[in-house]
Amino acid sequence: MLAGKRIFLQNSRFFHNFGEPPIRRPNKAPPAASKDGPRINDDIRNAQIQLIDQTGDNKGTVETVLAIRMAQEAGMDLVEISPNVSPPVCKIMDYGKYKYSAQKKAAEARKRQKTVEIKEIKLRPMIDDHDYDVKMRAMQRFFEEGDKVKITLRYRGREMAHQEIGTKLLDKIKTDVAELAKVEQDARFEGRQVVMVLAPR
Repeated sequence: MLAGKRIFLQNSRFFHNFGEPPIRRPNKAPPAASKDGPRINDDIRNAQIQLIDQTGDNKGTVETVLAIRMAQEAGMDLVEISPNVSPPVCKIMDYGKYKYSAQKKAAEARKRQKTVEIKEIKLRPMIDDHDYDVKMRAMQRFFEEGDKVKITLRYRGREMAHQEIGTKLLDKIKTDVAELAKVEQDARFEGRQVVMVLAPR
């Protein structure tokens, strides 16, 4: 009798309250990795496609299996170029060359993209003519490169009592760069300094 109870208790661990075996939770499978670029050859799942051959001729609607065979016979790949139409448009081409060409175009586009930077020029109200000319040449170079310029004019000590000198200096800068730049943010005080931002035209 005790032996029977022991067997029952051992087996009861494998059953829940209703006498049925517990349901095993399925393992979570990792999501399928998405491929970069268009679908090619056997990855194209549509039964029919609109085919453009390697010479650029439109062959109309063709069975996908037949189109893949034609691409293989030409020593090339069947590449899906317009997936969002019905049937999708596919072209027979050398996919390796196509991918290389696309990467080269993307690299050239990134080179052409210019990120606008803000360069800072620091001035004093009593700047001498030589220093002023050096700062103006630097400013001109920044504008030609397409960058904005933040001009910071700092007052020290008793210079705060003669703010009109700094105002005249900033007006002179605006006049000297009028052909190259426009005022994006007019002069304003930030503590003991005046800040003005100029942007290229």
